[in-house]
Amino acid sequence: MTDAEYVSIWMRPERPARGPKPVYSRAQITETAIRIADAEGLEAATMRRIAAEIGAGAMSLYRYVPSRDDLVELMADRVMGEIDVTGMPSGDWRADLTRYAGGLRAMWLRHPWISAVQRSLPGFGPSQLLLIERLMGVLDALVPIDENLGLIAMLNSYVEGSVREEIGSARRSAAAGSASRSGWRGAARTWTSW
Repeated sequence: MTDAEYVSIWMRPERPARGPKPVYSRAQITETAIRIADAEGLEAATMRRIAAEIGAGAMSLYRYVPSRDDLVELMADRVMGEIDVTGMPSGDWRADLTRYAGGLRAMWLRHPWISAVQRSLPGFGPSQLLLIERLMGVLDALVPIDENLGLIAMLNSYVEGSVREEIGSARRSAAAGSASRSGWRGAARTWTSW
């Protein structure tokens, strides 16, 4: 499929124009995919696995979600919608950005598979657009509009990098076991006593 042929999942109707009445919804498929990805990682959330979970044939799901990229885009937008931006901009840009960053961090920790989502996905869904709109509103009075998206991207990158390190550190600690943790405590005491 070429770029000229691509039609965003957000531009496709939820219900096909022809055929039988849909039995499932994109929301149901997306929620099931997120539940699987949360438990086992993004790669486990295949159309076949989702279909088995909801009691459908794998091929029938393609009537609702045409491709794997579309499914991942739906999943990413759905979890981004968990970030509470109600009442933003509040007039206190520091509080708004701190609240957003905390929500972004919490979302990443609940859904670590989000780190495997390709940044090159072409579209923004309604949740992502709402976040951008609210964050641009927070920054609007402070910086020129050309700089808003750059600042939002920097904040996102900072939170993403911090959470990736936090998740990686927790995984390394869990893999190494408690003996390693006590070794780190000793090393930390040595470093701080310099």
